[in-house]
Amino acid sequence: MAPGLGAMEEKPAAATKHTTICLGSMASGLREVYESGRTKDMEWRQSQLRGLISLLTDNEEEIFDVLHEDLGKHRGEAFRDELGILVKSIKYTLQNLKKWMAPEKAEAPLVAFPATAMVVPEPLGVVLIFSCWNLPLGLALEPLSGALAAGNAIVLKPSELAPATAAFLAANIPKYLDSSAVKVVLGGPNVGEELMEHRWDKVLFTGSARVGRIIMTKAAKHLTPVALELGSKCPCIVDWLDGKRDRQIAVNRIIGAKWSTCAGQACIAIDHILVEEKFAPILIELLKSTLKRFMAEPGGMARILNEKHFQRLSAYLEDSNVASSVVHGGYMDRKTLRIEPTILLNPPVDSDIMTEEIFGPLLPIITVKKIEDSIAFLKSKPKPLAIYAFTTNESLKRRIVEETSSGSVTFNDAVVQYALESVPFGGVGHSGFGQYHGKYSFELFSNKKAVFKRSFLIEFMFRYPPWDDSKIGTLRHVYNYSYILLFLNLLGLRR
Repeated sequence: MAPGLGAMEEKPAAATKHTTICLGSMASGLREVYESGRTKDMEWRQSQLRGLISLLTDNEEEIFDVLHEDLGKHRGEAFRDELGILVKSIKYTLQNLKKWMAPEKAEAPLVAFPATAMVVPEPLGVVLIFSCWNLPLGLALEPLSGALAAGNAIVLKPSELAPATAAFLAANIPKYLDSSAVKVVLGGPNVGEELMEHRWDKVLFTGSARVGRIIMTKAAKHLTPVALELGSKCPCIVDWLDGKRDRQIAVNRIIGAKWSTCAGQACIAIDHILVEEKFAPILIELLKSTLKRFMAEPGGMARILNEKHFQRLSAYLEDSNVASSVVHGGYMDRKTLRIEPTILLNPPVDSDIMTEEIFGPLLPIITVKKIEDSIAFLKSKPKPLAIYAFTTNESLKRRIVEETSSGSVTFNDAVVQYALESVPFGGVGHSGFGQYHGKYSFELFSNKKAVFKRSFLIEFMFRYPPWDDSKIGTLRHVYNYSYILLFLNLLGLRR
């Protein structure tokens, strides 16, 4: 996420004694509920997931309203990116939950016969989820569904920067879910800071790297495991595309992944484009003409979150060297917090717009001599949450996968990987760690417990002292899986 996002954003005011007592009491109550064993039951987990689906389907219009109030999202964008995708994801979890909960058989060594080994998923306990404002419904309920599926008690802290959505969640989650096991905590940075004073069995934070560092520092007090979903500058490589149709499809998808995804205010949105010099003019003209069609109607793009972030984005263009690189757009309306889709060609690579996550509707295009040069450019930067590449060149695809590191790589599309339950979503390095979506959400909030069972039927004394060379030799056979030699050795037929 861009600098200055998420919970605990400003320096927090001291929490009041009353707040401390209330949050402490709430945490203790949740632990009692978890220890009762109720949340571990499969029927309970299924009922909570069904409750989430009902929450979404029963309140569709209100959800559209709060997302529009907080971010100016059109109902089409809201359904595509948040409401519809959530229902799909939760239904997928419901369909697969029994299979995910089942113990997984593991291999037991023959020398331990008779024995069985398995991996048993168990809930972590009481978990804390911090969601972000740009997908205020999706980034709250997607991980919540995984934590419920895994059988945990949960505290959800929605972002105070999307107040209408946060209020909706606080009002409706107790109506549809087990209110003694799932709590919604509203408030600003001071509340987020106070929550981190308590012990949790897992914390998932979505937001900026700066606040992520605060979360990790505070989590260290209780050795709390943390998953961080942070932002980055997600690059998009655009290779020379010969076919007119391929070019148009690529541009459609680029626009969708930049300006149609919360006006670029998304951690997986395209941050900048890398393209060969000779193809750049063709790409820019096609982007301009397609933007004119896609954004012809008002309300086609979300607005900027607030005045602070509007000022952050407008400050990029106050640099004269950056402003002179604008080849399309640039109009800003401070009153309505709207910024026109803006394309920049070769702004200075050491300018703020090229060193900070943009998180808005400004799209720099950087040209390279050869498209293969883009790989060296990527490798010189921090590892991003996603890399996108539009190309039919199989050699280039292979090099991108093998020579770069990122949370994900998507070819000939962008952002859509977020909608897949079958692959993990998460970052690497500076873009975060910990993965979720689908089964990966279940696993994020589960402990994979190893269970090994043996009988008293067979006992080998070579594993115990007093030691001699014969016992060491027998152990060598065991560790080399040389079971025939082991058997002969035990029979005294081989030394």
